[in-house]
Amino acid sequence: MGNRVSFTLEQEPSGTVERVVAKSLDEWFELARPFEEFLDATVKNRQLWHDIHARVRLPESLAEAPARPDLRLLAIAEDWCGDAVNTLPVVARMADRLGMELRVLERDAWPELMDRYLTDGRSRSIPVVIVLDGAGRELGWWGPRPRPLQTWVLGDGQRRMPDERRREQRRWYVLDRGRTTIAELTSIWDGADTQP
Repeated sequence: MGNRVSFTLEQEPSGTVERVVAKSLDEWFELARPFEEFLDATVKNRQLWHDIHARVRLPESLAEAPARPDLRLLAIAEDWCGDAVNTLPVVARMADRLGMELRVLERDAWPELMDRYLTDGRSRSIPVVIVLDGAGRELGWWGPRPRPLQTWVLGDGQRRMPDERRREQRRWYVLDRGRTTIAELTSIWDGADTQP
């Protein structure tokens, strides 16, 4: 028995355009593109997206982890986002390894979803990765960066010029190789599994 998906149509003020508005995370998931389709459609940073995706090497500890086909991942991102290009290819490889489905919605096309996941309650920072169980319930969400990098960006990184800050962020991602992103994401469902 599959989940029933229902959408509502809203009429735009002009009266000529209708827009599909999802009501549940399951419905948002159904609207989203599989990661491979998102990757194939990238325009900004296209080569970097494909290079990082091709070079992702998962930590050995993940090889021992049990498959989790009971979980799904819904990401909010844009192809121009430097943090998304450095994390979503890692998340995609992890999802493949664990038997999860990863889908992506573009932030700018769906502000009504993005506004549910604001960083510090005010910023539309991306990427955001929402962890869903088999029933479509949210177990938690991650984003927009691994915590150590986010702390640096909001602290010492603010004293850097934007280009220098971006270079340092990219360097951090290269040295980390996705380990922190994976650890923070897996802690969402590991923590949920241990809850009564």
